[in-house]
Amino acid sequence: MKGARTTSISICCMFILLLENSQAETKWQNKTRSPAIIVFGDSIVDPGNNNAIATMVKCNFAPYGQDFPGGQATGRFSNGKIPSDIMASNLGIKQYVPAYLGTELSAFDILTGVSFASGGSGYDPLTSELVTLYATYFIYLIQQAISMTQQLNLFKEYKQKLKEIAGEKRANAIISKSLYSVITGTDDLANTYFSTPFRSVEYDLPSYIKFVVQCASSFLQELYHLGARKVAVAGVSPIGCLPSQRSLAGGIERECVTRYNEAALMLNSVLAKEIQRLNYTLPGSEFLFVDMYDTLLDMIQHPNAYGFEEVAKGCCGTGIFEVTLTCNRFTAGVCEDVSKYLFWDVYHPTERGYEIMIQKLQTKYSPFFN
Repeated sequence: MKGARTTSISICCMFILLLENSQAETKWQNKTRSPAIIVFGDSIVDPGNNNAIATMVKCNFAPYGQDFPGGQATGRFSNGKIPSDIMASNLGIKQYVPAYLGTELSAFDILTGVSFASGGSGYDPLTSELVTLYATYFIYLIQQAISMTQQLNLFKEYKQKLKEIAGEKRANAIISKSLYSVITGTDDLANTYFSTPFRSVEYDLPSYIKFVVQCASSFLQELYHLGARKVAVAGVSPIGCLPSQRSLAGGIERECVTRYNEAALMLNSVLAKEIQRLNYTLPGSEFLFVDMYDTLLDMIQHPNAYGFEEVAKGCCGTGIFEVTLTCNRFTAGVCEDVSKYLFWDVYHPTERGYEIMIQKLQTKYSPFFN
């Protein structure tokens, strides 16, 4: 009797698994040319991975997520959706890209892609281990994040789960045909090089940029050898115009910091050339350098054209220094109309800012995305 009951339970569990897989199959067939979107990077595309690790770089609390469905603070560093969600939705893959860690992933989630991104990460291995002192405001921010190497290790784990659900042949097809997005590098310059002495003592700026691009190249080559072929690699934004950098180095008037922007342009130039080189040397690769710099800078310099009224401050609190732990329900509230703000906190754009940016970029690079 006991054996029969055990057998019945096993059959029931198997039926549920097959049903879930069947539902995922149906959704998976409603796809674009890319069956899945797989994301690596930093806080720009972290949907909540940092919730599952020991770090102070978190945002799984109000007012973060106030405009996300259900007003839920998922760990996304914005008031709502982030670039990976918007890309996936625009491409018809799915509505949101879930975090790989800390969430119960369905078969559909695995089949259509996840994000391994971690707030505070960068190409430079030191970036994810930093303890940064924002001396201006006497705030210590411990930046223990999931490094890019660790993100690749999680991807290997994900591949095994994908094979268990889809079978090896189909899993390999999904891996090779998926769209991969890599968005990181800003923290390498803004935090690791300019805000701490560790790398600036060791490297002059051109040498550091060369080192960062070498790290990026190693990451992309490893990703390629793990099966990725179609990879969109975002360049660094105009970091000198982020509200955080205006506050830290922009003087009394909080101007854009020219030397920071010049550093970002320098890194982008070297990275773009390296990506072009990889396309020639890695058979079947389709790597794209995505220029986020000009797109975001245009939004900052011509806010009225995009319906923004404030581009120098964040919506959260005073808009001068609030980010992660300092942007919370005990701060001075949030702006009255978030749609008028380009930035949510001093480091991350609002959902509307992201939507405009991603739409412009997907239009600009439409042959790659379509």
